[in-house]
Amino acid sequence: MSVATEAAQIRHLFETIEEIESVASSLAEDDERRRKLDGVVARTLRQAPPVRPVVAGELLDLTEKTVKAWAREGVLAIHSQEPRMLLDTVRLHEVLHLVSDLRRAGKTRGLIDEVHRRLSDQSLLDRSDLATSLDEMRSGKGRVVRSA
Repeated sequence: MSVATEAAQIRHLFETIEEIESVASSLAEDDERRRKLDGVVARTLRQAPPVRPVVAGELLDLTEKTVKAWAREGVLAIHSQEPRMLLDTVRLHEVLHLVSDLRRAGKTRGLIDEVHRRLSDQSLLDRSDLATSLDEMRSGKGRVVRSA
């Protein structure tokens, strides 16, 4: 399959995912329909085939060399190395969101560092123990601890 064809297919998939995410985000956080739509997005992305770096480069508007460097740095997840490098579609979608947001904000240099920071921040925010602590703090159940 040609790079253009594969890129068009993945782009179409991501556009469909974006539409579903847009509808889901219009619903309240505790709405069961939102949870179901988020599940559809997650399942669809997990079932999508892995992506070649050259195709990811097309989508991210980066060179294949840069995409491979980002994969080696851990910004893009490698699905498999043999016989050729293939990238995880879930992580590619996440990184595409971040890169698009950064570019809309006028950021064009140092993207890898900024994307890496945002992914690290998100992984912390996704931790259940941090979420519990933040909820306790917001509700006033926490206690102040001061170092000596």
